[in-house]
Amino acid sequence: MQKKESKLALVITDGVGFRNFILSDFLKYANQAFNEVVILSCLPKSIYKEHTELRVVELNVFVETFKTWFFRKAKEIAHLKLHKKENFGILDNLNANYSRFKTSRGYATRFIYRLTALFHSESNIQQFQRLQNVTFRHHKITKEYVSILEEEQFNMLFFTHQRPPYIAPLVYAANRKKIKTSAFIFSWDNLASKGRMASNFDYYLVWSDLMKQDLLKFYKAIKEEHIKVVGTPQFVPYVMETYKISKTDFIDQFDLDPNLKTICFSCGDISTSKNDELYIETMANAILEKTVEPVNFIVRTSPAEDPVRFEELVEKFPFIKWNFPKWKQVRPNHQESWSQRIPTVEDVKQLRALLEYSDLNINMLSTMSLDFMMFDKPVINPVFGNADNGLYDDQRFLGYEHIQHLVNSKSTRVVKNKEQLLEAISAYLSNNSGTKNRKAFIDQQVGVPLEETNKQLVKSLASWV
Repeated sequence: MQKKESKLALVITDGVGFRNFILSDFLKYANQAFNEVVILSCLPKSIYKEHTELRVVELNVFVETFKTWFFRKAKEIAHLKLHKKENFGILDNLNANYSRFKTSRGYATRFIYRLTALFHSESNIQQFQRLQNVTFRHHKITKEYVSILEEEQFNMLFFTHQRPPYIAPLVYAANRKKIKTSAFIFSWDNLASKGRMASNFDYYLVWSDLMKQDLLKFYKAIKEEHIKVVGTPQFVPYVMETYKISKTDFIDQFDLDPNLKTICFSCGDISTSKNDELYIETMANAILEKTVEPVNFIVRTSPAEDPVRFEELVEKFPFIKWNFPKWKQVRPNHQESWSQRIPTVEDVKQLRALLEYSDLNINMLSTMSLDFMMFDKPVINPVFGNADNGLYDDQRFLGYEHIQHLVNSKSTRVVKNKEQLLEAISAYLSNNSGTKNRKAFIDQQVGVPLEETNKQLVKSLASWV
């Protein structure tokens, strides 16, 4: 790769960005393509020492003022209202954002819903963006960011996540200094079911052609030539020898019976996966009652939350092997504290081993379905809850666009009750079928082979500088 006379700012916004871009092979290619790469970090500077010798500039935390929050919220709600007719996920998100609290922000939110009932065109959204930018103009954090950009003289800022609200003043500062900005679309569901991006960027990097079409559909002002399909570095550690451990070590680490097959249940966070305890208990009782064949049963909790909600299950079912992700909370006093958890190398190794050596995964429609399919492992998605049975209604997610792609692909088995779950487990343990469908779904969602992902990503960034 030919190196340009250029300087790249790599903006790490959170722990997942740290994993995707610091713990993958991204830096190897970035250092080849750019004269200098500097990390602008929303995480503490100290966490990078053992992973890279690159210079790190720690960014002070931006906390939204009420005015900033108001225009940001108006922009997001207007975006949801503009697209609600064509997308159930966006409509569901719109309903979830409504507030009945008798607080200043509660009253303001209800006013925003009335305001955006009238003003929710793309031009209105851009006006809310401009008004939000005005609130950054004299903020001390913005002035700090401008000073950093003046001193560093970057050619491009590359944002590893497009949504965190605390990156918006940095985008604004870059625009003021006429520095190009690019953003990586963070997750498979971010466009089809989430709110507006934090700001407008000059260029965009997406997972697949499918995601590219979503971006063009939801953001009419973006030009097609400003989008590149690069896959996602999220899964790149799965093809790096650095993170591979042997099956023997895996069995030893989790204290498993080597003669039994292994089922891994991977949890979502409590905001969207409230029935996880029910699914774990259903599985555990089936093992005790021998209604499924004897298996090793591992539960991996979400790194985005403290696993305290599973304490009763830990005590009740001592045979379950628990994998609490080894992510460190590095900055607790933050408006989005979950973003300040970072993974250890040991955790990446354990996760890869779970994917590679488990025989079956169960999760409630999370992105972990993709992780396991990367290793051609069968996946079951339980959704027992609906609007009528008193459980948390997780069946509504079946109406989300990105989940509809999953269901239509027939790459997993969606089950709606205990009997369907146990039947699916028995079927997959006796016959690991569905390889063709899993591969087709991965090809649809992740448009570039993992070995080529960061090479293509960096090549795209370099072409825009």
